[in-house]
Amino acid sequence: MAPGNQLAIRAEQVTRHYQMGDTLVRAADNVSLSILAGEFVALLGSSGSGKSTMLNMMAGLDRPTSGSIFAHDRNLAEMSSEELAHHRSHTVGIVFQAFNLLPRMTLEENVELPLRLAEVDRSERTGRVREAVERVRLSARLTHRPSELSGGEQQRAALARALVNRPTILLADEPTGNLDSATGEEIMRLLREINESMGMTIVMVTHERPRAERFAHRMILMGDGKVLSEGWRA
Repeated sequence: MAPGNQLAIRAEQVTRHYQMGDTLVRAADNVSLSILAGEFVALLGSSGSGKSTMLNMMAGLDRPTSGSIFAHDRNLAEMSSEELAHHRSHTVGIVFQAFNLLPRMTLEENVELPLRLAEVDRSERTGRVREAVERVRLSARLTHRPSELSGGEQQRAALARALVNRPTILLADEPTGNLDSATGEEIMRLLREINESMGMTIVMVTHERPRAERFAHRMILMGDGKVLSEGWRA
């Protein structure tokens, strides 16, 4: 599905500074960017370039020092803690490099957890969990615990957990970082499939440019907290 004309995310002159001892770290330095609804965008850059800082602010996990970030025209910088929590549980799904699955829970229970936290009615939960697990092709592993799953299966489980609340935006921070090349490729194909079949906006942080060039619609290169360049897939 091709990106639409509506904006999913807009950052306007976003700055995020951290104080480390006597040093002021400019993790994001006057960043402005726009991401269309249905677009698959890769944020590229070396460690410390500001890409994960931007992703965390889009997720509502961190607030800008100055500037504004909008998700579907709502300014995250002006939201209360409760509104940001709602944003994280309903508007965005988040996948990290570390799978962050709870070891004592089965795959089914791990995927169901966001529904319980969002107080979704119990009668609805099973269907939603099955739908998300089916989408990542793990239906045969519902009763398995994380230790019984391969790395690729754990990342697919984390992806199902991010999708279970039916977000409109999926944020992925180095989703293939802990995986071997073939398994990473499988996760990338799955992300592209989710983007195309569901029309879901995806913003992925990565340092793997060749992979970004093959799978994303557009790449935004960051360095020293700034946007250095933007490029579209040929």
